[in-house]
Amino acid sequence: MEAEGLDWLLVPLHQLVSWGAAGAMVFGGVVPYIPQYRDIRRTQNAEGFSAYVCLVLLVANILRILFWFGRRFESPLLWQSVVMILTMLLMLKLCTEVRVAGELGVKRRFFADFDPHYFWHWSSFADYVQCVLAFTGIAGYITYLSIDSALFVETLGFLAVLTEAMLGVPQLYRNHRHQSTEGMSIKMVLMWTSGDTFKTVYFLLNGAPLQFSVCGLLQVLVDLAILAQAYVFARHPPKPAPHAVHPASTKAL
Repeated sequence: MEAEGLDWLLVPLHQLVSWGAAGAMVFGGVVPYIPQYRDIRRTQNAEGFSAYVCLVLLVANILRILFWFGRRFESPLLWQSVVMILTMLLMLKLCTEVRVAGELGVKRRFFADFDPHYFWHWSSFADYVQCVLAFTGIAGYITYLSIDSALFVETLGFLAVLTEAMLGVPQLYRNHRHQSTEGMSIKMVLMWTSGDTFKTVYFLLNGAPLQFSVCGLLQVLVDLAILAQAYVFARHPPKPAPHAVHPASTKAL
């Protein structure tokens, strides 16, 4: 009898928690990029952030939306993809403007050149939009033709979450190549880690497709690897390369 008397409090409270979790899923994914966006605007330097992170998230979320048409999952996950696509386009716009401003006299590159050597390194934000629209059109048409195939739909869902799980790999590679995390926002990576952990738990508790949970765990591991890089490089910064004393010695090398 007492438990029934508490229903008036527990039911709205449960609903409020559900709404809060859904809101966190929709908008929580974009929060880590706020400090990185502000750092790039403040310093007018985008070298520390890998633009391929935007590519990975754009591909992953476009595929996830297409997966929804074949296998309906929770609406917050669908809206999360829409919000993330818009966020990545904003990040790309800023990074492109900052990079092009510092490339005076450099030959302009366009998506329509179809030069693989300069893929995702174009001179205008409009070229990135063209690439995203082209990918969406091709992937959407293939999905339309194959939507009745259960194997195709499940594969599409796996590719979507696997691609998203690779989110941190471009940043991980960039840090390794430069042996430095300078210019990378540690706050961003910490938020990646907390957000991915929350997201993975959300998948497990809400019975999301298995692909989501497995790749969520992989994403957390990549985040931890990037944090480990930041710790190692901070304790053991790379020694600056010695300057050549004479031009002849440089040529001999």
